[in-house]
Amino acid sequence: MTNLRQRHVTMIALGGVIGAGLFVGTGAGIALAGPAVLISFALAGLLALLTMRMLGEMAAEHPSSGAFSVHAEKAIGPWAGFTIGWLYWCAVGVVLAVEATGAAKIASSWIPAVPQWAWVLIFMSALTAINLTDVRNFGEFEFWFAGLKIAAIILFLALGTAAIAGLIPTVDSPGLSNLHDFLPNGWSGVLAGLMAVVFAFGGLEVVTIAAAEAEDPEHAVGKAVRSSITRLLVFYLGSMAVVVTLLPWNSSEVGASPYVAVLDHIGIPAAGQVMSVVILIALLSAINATLYGASRMLYSLAERGEAPKALLNKKNGVPRNAVLASVTFGFFSVLLNYLWPDTVFLLLLNAVGSALLVLWGFIAISQIRLRRTIANPTVPMWGYPYLSWLTLAGIVAIILLMLSDEQARGQILSTGVLVAVIAAVGLSRSASRRRSLRGRT
Repeated sequence: MTNLRQRHVTMIALGGVIGAGLFVGTGAGIALAGPAVLISFALAGLLALLTMRMLGEMAAEHPSSGAFSVHAEKAIGPWAGFTIGWLYWCAVGVVLAVEATGAAKIASSWIPAVPQWAWVLIFMSALTAINLTDVRNFGEFEFWFAGLKIAAIILFLALGTAAIAGLIPTVDSPGLSNLHDFLPNGWSGVLAGLMAVVFAFGGLEVVTIAAAEAEDPEHAVGKAVRSSITRLLVFYLGSMAVVVTLLPWNSSEVGASPYVAVLDHIGIPAAGQVMSVVILIALLSAINATLYGASRMLYSLAERGEAPKALLNKKNGVPRNAVLASVTFGFFSVLLNYLWPDTVFLLLLNAVGSALLVLWGFIAISQIRLRRTIANPTVPMWGYPYLSWLTLAGIVAIILLMLSDEQARGQILSTGVLVAVIAAVGLSRSASRRRSLRGRT
């Protein structure tokens, strides 16, 4: 069996967090917070990167394709590993539907003769085929997908900075005039922006799943976590700084698509189409990584007796049945999206909408408990235990903010119901196993 190389793991760490949400979803955060969305992004990014560091510490000591699910099982109990593993698998199955539908809409706008459902079939089938072959093929595709996304952001930063500095003759530099009203909606706008942008950092967990299949898991995850932290802050905060400095935050163009608005302002020909290509690449990358993460999590659950044993089938080191089961759920979610987008699928989307916060919460609790058993961690969490507890407090604070917000409350409550149901099943299974063991003795 071949393994992922260091360059694959490093680029998965960088590219995993750079999704389509960054390119199109950040307009909502700007509309809520104005230029102070930089504070919202800084807070969300800090929380994400501290979580990533905690996850990296555990992954370096206990590399496993089940990653945070295995860590939760070790730290809290089998029910916790069951809960977070199945919650993650359900969530990424719905995410697959969103990503595949988004990619299909872009492709069908270019070639209308091919219906949207056919593009979904083409994209999902091609990326399933990649995931069914040697794991290094997945790594290679994700390496180039991530590279293209990073190149697009670097080019955007270079063009935007040049325009602000007055180095592009056809563009009038606004200087810092657009930042004068930095807090147009006050600190409440910053908090609202935080709730909107925190989910743009989803995807960081895939690197610790991938690290288990790296040539040197401990070294791979350590290097990936260290190298990605500062770069991600530069990409996210840098690109947002370009947007709010170059253009008025309350313009309709920025609210619709910040990156397209900047490229249009600079005078890039067919800016909308350019960004459509970038977003399509981001979506295909996300489908590729999401399917990989889902299949490895499902395989890990099966290994621990928390999923059907039939999923343990492997060929060339690839859990084929777990891949097929994951993509089947993805196709089912796509079907729900087509048939009942505003009812059944919306309910499912709401139920997994805040799963990221639950996942981060379990990661924080697991790291706090597991650190006591690690004498000299390879990738130590900074400022333990203070920053670990601060991270957990930050996650709880966002959940409480969402509960106090009328629009976000339904999403967090729906996720809570789903978590409660899965946890109840996990606790029931754990209790049944304990009774069975007592019966044998």
